[in-house]
Amino acid sequence: MREITLSQAVNEALAEEMRHDPTTFILGEDVAEAGTPFKVLSGLVEEFGTDRVIDTPISEPGFVGIAVGAALTGARPIVDLMFGDFIYLVMDQLCNQAAKQQYMSGGKLSVPMVLRTNLGATRRSGAQHSQSLHVLVAHIPGLKVALPSSAYEAKGLMKTAIRDNNPVVIIEDKLMYQDKAPVPEDEYLIPFGEANIKREGSDITLIGTSSMVQVAEAAARILESEGISAEVIDPRTIVPLDEETLLKSVRKTSRAIVIDEGHQNYGITGEIASRLNEKAFYYLDAPVLRMGAMDVPVPFSPVLEDLTVPTPERVAENARRLCAGEMIHAA
Repeated sequence: MREITLSQAVNEALAEEMRHDPTTFILGEDVAEAGTPFKVLSGLVEEFGTDRVIDTPISEPGFVGIAVGAALTGARPIVDLMFGDFIYLVMDQLCNQAAKQQYMSGGKLSVPMVLRTNLGATRRSGAQHSQSLHVLVAHIPGLKVALPSSAYEAKGLMKTAIRDNNPVVIIEDKLMYQDKAPVPEDEYLIPFGEANIKREGSDITLIGTSSMVQVAEAAARILESEGISAEVIDPRTIVPLDEETLLKSVRKTSRAIVIDEGHQNYGITGEIASRLNEKAFYYLDAPVLRMGAMDVPVPFSPVLEDLTVPTPERVAENARRLCAGEMIHAA
């Protein structure tokens, strides 16, 4: 099995699906000749042409609206939203139009559209280009939300998203585009709603999303050197969420920390922790702990920005204290 970058994995998934289905096309800002600012789409316009890899004006509401209309009339558009922060601009098209069509039409209409974008701080991009806003779309019935944590997940989840008959938001961590992982050359899809147990353990469960999976794995290695066995789980999709895998793990370990790069207040960590506390209460030796980003705009200053998101050391410290029987409250 070869190793490729997350960027290459996404590119492969898009190319394969565009060859598979001629109704699939990509639209967004700088997607053609530029290949996006992160160069994820480089080379696609040479193969598929500007009729299927379409540069749009700087008008996010306009081109997402075009994608919704195209999906309603039989195409499978893939919208490239340059930064996840711009999702605020398309909430009506995405959440009021795409998400609700199937329900409001009694199942007669569907919107097989993918919106791919990114999240993540610590890239020195400032408060308006560093946010992790996946919780906003996870809150909306009718949308599926995938958060790949490696090149392997990025390719398998993207292919599943494109073939889904419902609108899917797939969000990649912008700092992971050059990270490599083993990816099969043969075709594969990753089903939505199936979590991946990255590492088995018996003392505590660490549930991470997106890049926080890597943070959880690094924390688990720290803990292993101290004799603490941490199980690490990647949900892969937060909508649908694989509750059963998470609950089975927590019932085994009796302790859990949920780690996410979105703001902690009213976030994904709170939703997952709440479900575990409600459905595995009698198995828990301590309340499920949440670790998210600080509830401040992402600073531009590197030294301040690095303090805003969970780190392996802080996750390991909290896990150590939970396993020692200390009561910890989310900050």
